Amino acid sequence: MGPFTIAIFLFGFIIFMSSFFTVKQQTSAVIERFGKFQSIRNSGLQFKIPIIDRIAGKVNLRIQQLDVIIETQTKDNVFVKMKVSVQFKVIQEHVYEAFYKLEYPHDQITAYVFDVVRAEVPKLILDDVFVRKDDIAIAVKRELNEAMMAYGYDIINTLVTDIDPDIQVKNAMNRINAAEREKTAAMYESEAQRIRIVAKAKAEAESKKLQGQGIADQRREIAKGLVESVEVLNNVGINSQEASALIVITQHYDTLQAIGADTNSNLILLPNSPQAATDMLNTMVASFAASNQIGESMKNKTKKIKKPNDNTSTDFNPSDTSNPTEEI
Repeated sequence: MGPFTIAIFLFGFIIFMSSFFTVKQQTSAVIERFGKFQSIRNSGLQFKIPIIDRIAGKVNLRIQQLDVIIETQTKDNVFVKMKVSVQFKVIQEHVYEAFYKLEYPHDQITAYVFDVVRAEVPKLILDDVFVRKDDIAIAVKRELNEAMMAYGYDIINTLVTDIDPDIQVKNAMNRINAAEREKTAAMYESEAQRIRIVAKAKAEAESKKLQGQGIADQRREIAKGLVESVEVLNNVGINSQEASALIVITQHYDTLQAIGADTNSNLILLPNSPQAATDMLNTMVASFAASNQIGESMKNKTKKIKKPNDNTSTDFNPSDTSNPTEEI
């Protein structure tokens, strides 16, 4: 076998092997014959006529995503940058339209996204753009579906993934939010302060009320104790004046003892000597005696008097400033 025969054999083998080709999963191959569309081949091992048929191209059937960034203006004249993610795929039954009718699908989708977003966003203020971003995404999807279906493309979903206002606008919004939260915090703090003040006032009022009741009860019991002490002293032959003086001097010494027991006390009673206590006792006894004498004198000075030319008599009252005529 000569070299020429071997060369022909090798050439024929290469041509034969080129007749077979494989198509990957989720991919379609477009076959042309002499430049004219022949067929569409799906995944697997495929055969074509060598030299006559050729693979014009392959179409990806998987879901693809295109991120489009648009800068537009809102109704309140705020410029924002929006990122819209479009998820789309080629319909397997319309591979011919997707391959031959549309050369640059990404550019076509981008143009429609720009058109819809710049038509919808200027109708809304900035706050509504954040709230109604799903409505914007639905409008983009609806417009794209109507336009791209004719080219064999199916729009799976559209998402507004980012809304980025101008940096100064964002700082202003953050300051407004912070001020609003500080206002709310101040309201809650003032309400808590008011509740504390009211509760403290109620507690003080209740405390003073109970303290007053305690003082009243204490004084009542002290009075009862004094009455009982005077009665006991009277039973052993001590009269009321002496008993009262004894009780007062006893309380005086009890007070001195209580003051001396307190290490932090800085109270000084002047005079504070045994002779001073004796003088105080004598003064009290004399005061009680003088009071009794004045009372007896007032009773003795009350006399029956008779007015002139009148047989009736009346009692004389020393406090009366009139000058009745005494009976002689």
